[in-house]
Amino acid sequence: MRKTACLLTAIALLLLPAASIAQDHPDHSLRFDGKWQTTVSCEPLRGALGFSYQFMSVVKNGNFHGLHGTQDEPGYLVIDGPIGEDGVGKLYANGKTGSKEYVPGNDTAKGTEFGYHIRSHFDERHGEGTRVEGRACTLEFDKK
Repeated sequence: MRKTACLLTAIALLLLPAASIAQDHPDHSLRFDGKWQTTVSCEPLRGALGFSYQFMSVVKNGNFHGLHGTQDEPGYLVIDGPIGEDGVGKLYANGKTGSKEYVPGNDTAKGTEFGYHIRSHFDERHGEGTRVEGRACTLEFDKK
């Protein structure tokens, strides 16, 4: 019984410094966790009207997730991806087109699937992004 108690004490003493070190160096990916107001703004292009809309997104464990509209319905957009410790977001957006007047060329059917990468960077309170493929769009992220 005494050997068991000594062994448990020794294990506890070995683990104590590791727990202390973990608290001194928090997981930096968690610094972005919380609710983010997301604003997507796209320029007019090839007969399509420009637009801007806002929705709430969430970052949890360093992973961004935002949804505008009803998933899988025309006019929806979902954005997902990790945000690195350096604040660089590797985000990807996909969705389905909505009204034709907002789609370049005006010949794309409502409900057509699309997707694009977003070049983005975050700090603790704000983030900015730009659409990589397709029409010129900017994204703003504000932590709430």
